[in-house]
Amino acid sequence: MRRILIGVMVTFFLSFPFARTALGQDRYDFRTERNSLKARQKQERKAFKIQQKNQKRAWKSAHMTRANLAQAKHQMRREKRSMLQQQKNDRQDLKDRERLMRERTKQVR
Repeated sequence: MRRILIGVMVTFFLSFPFARTALGQDRYDFRTERNSLKARQKQERKAFKIQQKNQKRAWKSAHMTRANLAQAKHQMRREKRSMLQQQKNDRQDLKDRERLMRERTKQVR
């Protein structure tokens, strides 16, 4: 009986590292997703900056009243704030998913 118990314990301890590596294979690598998100957001900001530059250039050629110009500038600032807030929310969502996955893997172990 004692030999069987020792055999079971040795088998359990020897198979434990294999079980951990098998659990690790199911883990999702968030680094690639984080890097692609950063690259996409950088492109969005660059495209937005170019769009605003072109819009300002168009205002110079168009004769706008001061009130219309102020309103258009305010709208541009609103759009920029909205874009930056959306990007911040996207980054936070990714962090939350990472945290949730880490907690789930801790519970499994």
